[in-house]
Amino acid sequence: MALAMLDAVICPEWEDRYYSFNPDWSGGEEMASMRNGQGDDWFLLLGKANAALKGFAHESGIAKKEYAKRIQSEVPQSFSSFLSEPAFSMESATFCYWRNADDSMWSKVSAGVDGTSVDDGSAALLALLIDSPIAYKDFAFDYYEEDIPVGIIQAVYDFTPLTEQLVAALNQNITVADAVAFANEIGYPVEDAINGN
Repeated sequence: MALAMLDAVICPEWEDRYYSFNPDWSGGEEMASMRNGQGDDWFLLLGKANAALKGFAHESGIAKKEYAKRIQSEVPQSFSSFLSEPAFSMESATFCYWRNADDSMWSKVSAGVDGTSVDDGSAALLALLIDSPIAYKDFAFDYYEEDIPVGIIQAVYDFTPLTEQLVAALNQNITVADAVAFANEIGYPVEDAINGN
């Protein structure tokens, strides 16, 4: 959600953003995604009791057809909405993880004997999900050519409600109304004073 909010304010044009978040995906599920415009993507489906993530790195040597079959056989059927979602392009995957709410760690679909030494692309494509605000600062500078202060990025990572000051610090060329609209779509908290409450 934080990555989607940062991208939305920095880059109002949806087609040019990397990250998106839908808090009302389907039946109480939320969905986060990343598309880099070069053929790589990931989709993360968040349910009340579980979560699953599928990703595709176009330069990976993982055999797509065999890996797609492996996903269907290894991921539990309790993740059926994830496994059968057409929008996730499950036939194009090079890595896949799942986790139930009571699991102590994520499970990963195996690459198979032939894929054990092949880079599946997950480390690079998932880095910003687990990295620090400094990593997003570097990403924004490289991709959007914007030098965003780390403290502002940290505020969004901490889900500090959106304020006029926060919007201005991220992008002085976007209206507060547009930023609030994006926040409401994403489900990001907004200060009452600017949300019309």
